Amino acid sequence: MYKIGKTRFATLIVVIFLILAMPALAEDGGGINSGDTAWVLVSAALVMLMTPALGLFYGGMVRKKNVLGIIMHSFIILAIISLQWVLFGYSLAFGPDKGHGLIGGLEWIGLNGVGAAPNPDYAATIPASVFMIFQAMFAIITPALITGAFADRMKFSTLMVFSVLWATLVYDPVAHWVWGTGGWIRTLGALDFAGGTVVHITAGVSALAAAIIIGKRLGYGNENMAPHNVPMTIIGGVLLWFGWFGFNAGSALAANGLAASAFIVTNTSAAAAALTWTFVSWMHGGKPNTVGIITGSVAGLVAITPASGFVGVVPAIIIGIGAGIFCYFAMHLRSKKTNIDDSLDVMACHGVGGTWGAIATGIFASLAINSNGADGLIFGNPGLVVKQLIAIIAVMAYSLIGTAIILKVLDATMGLRVKDEEEIDGLDVSQHGEKAYL
Repeated sequence: MYKIGKTRFATLIVVIFLILAMPALAEDGGGINSGDTAWVLVSAALVMLMTPALGLFYGGMVRKKNVLGIIMHSFIILAIISLQWVLFGYSLAFGPDKGHGLIGGLEWIGLNGVGAAPNPDYAATIPASVFMIFQAMFAIITPALITGAFADRMKFSTLMVFSVLWATLVYDPVAHWVWGTGGWIRTLGALDFAGGTVVHITAGVSALAAAIIIGKRLGYGNENMAPHNVPMTIIGGVLLWFGWFGFNAGSALAANGLAASAFIVTNTSAAAAALTWTFVSWMHGGKPNTVGIITGSVAGLVAITPASGFVGVVPAIIIGIGAGIFCYFAMHLRSKKTNIDDSLDVMACHGVGGTWGAIATGIFASLAINSNGADGLIFGNPGLVVKQLIAIIAVMAYSLIGTAIILKVLDATMGLRVKDEEEIDGLDVSQHGEKAYL
């Protein structure tokens, strides 16, 4: 009989131990999973890309004398809110509730106590710091979305102050309501997987308030204000679609089947909405156009955002089709039936799309997709639609009133608009001293 030496026997024991321990080695002593951590970090990078992509998307749709100005809006907000978030914004949004589910405290100011250890209230398998930076990217892109409403006419200095005030007084409280531990909408049971109410409804309604208060562009309705660079808009839109996989699938906060499901339905809804918008605009306007198909895809991405972790493929197609129809006609009605100059139709795309997505979540959500969610209307739970409507109305009202107050105060102290001659010259020259094109 073959005899095993002591050294070989010890080696064999070590090998067996390593094989048995291999699943546990994916986690450290604090329960951190390296795969989950890597996926959420990559997702954070994808969502970060969406903000400069938004600048390109918007940049192509303004006149050439304002392209650098609108791109600059996205970049300055990326810088400003990155600091606001780590200093106190994250603490207000996700910190320990200060009562009544309205706002977090300042215990985590300057990221005090937010480090390598996970916070099981939000994500038990990734460091709290990783969850924080992932959420930072949502806080950054939301005020950037609003800038499309007042393109071509807002003072750059006022925009910077507005971004800080709006993030602190509107975004952070709403994020706490919906996602924060103890937040009243979260406690109510309304669902928002990746930001339909927190990001898109707040941005859309705030954009509407801004468009009304700041007023129309000079020459609106008389001058040609068509997009100056459609390829730029297409590139920005494609990058938004790409980054949205991090936005939605990353919100699973783990590299798992739920992330895969969210990834699939995100792509599916975007495709359905792009096709729907194309066909509707073709029938209604006479010709399919490239701005329409890329805008339709963004509408589908917006609408699937709150539902992405709770619905399957067929509901995602329905959500995309609805987004293509509702957002198209909202945009058409705004331009033809109102005198509101929401320059890049932020309300029609994000406000209407986010609202439809939140309602659709109440209709199509399924515990079979996500056991931490709820069944919706078609699975025998009409109460979820009621909860979604309560969340929608509350977030709309708060965003509208809060934004209006901030803008009125800034108008009285700093002024909102550039001078007429500066608007005529264009923001690129008057605000930044440069031109996009020679």
